[in-house]
Amino acid sequence: MTGIGDDPFIAAVKPLVDAMGGEMVPPDQAGDDDVVLAWEGRDVVAVRLPQLADSLDHILAALERKHGRPLAQLDRKEKQQVVKALEARGAFSVRHGVETVASALGVSRFTVYNYLNRDYGAQRQ
Repeated sequence: MTGIGDDPFIAAVKPLVDAMGGEMVPPDQAGDDDVVLAWEGRDVVAVRLPQLADSLDHILAALERKHGRPLAQLDRKEKQQVVKALEARGAFSVRHGVETVASALGVSRFTVYNYLNRDYGAQRQ
């Protein structure tokens, strides 16, 4: 982000904004859908939230960084854990979420549904 400087408040919220795939802009450039953050009575920064589809891509990229390799290279158990984590974050409420996740994992949609159903079956027992 440009035009803000080295404000300590911005440094404090930047990891959160980055983690959710948002963008920080100067408050005077905030749009109607942006969230303006104020500190000690002054507007410091505006946060532009990502679209849901962009958020899923961002989450998948973060998971690849966390695992240190492409998600398609994970073993079955790790892929099941990824699906469980994505489900907890609402990834499958996004249009084409299952297809996007299946592609990232290198599996079929059917396999993703099996991973989801496997968790539900274990919870019901």
